[in-house]
Amino acid sequence: MGIIGWIVLGLVAGAIAKLILPGKQGGGWIMTLILGVVGALLGGFIGSAIFGVGLEEFWSIQTWLLAIGGAIIVLLIWGLLTKNRGRTAA
Repeated sequence: MGIIGWIVLGLVAGAIAKLILPGKQGGGWIMTLILGVVGALLGGFIGSAIFGVGLEEFWSIQTWLLAIGGAIIVLLIWGLLTKNRGRTAA
């Protein structure tokens, strides 16, 4: 899969992950989509390290599940990191 395929896969995976995990993660939709690309890479790494499968074909169900799973993990971590931003200590 080429670099454009990775980017498109990550953008769509990030959007799907945001629909699965609605909340107040900092950064808005642009940051969510960027985190989706990072999540797709993370999902591919985890899939190849643990299960022996990676992100191979664009239309493969395992590719999409790994990318969405990685995007959910990255969004959860991002949500934990940005949970207290914007609040002032009283």
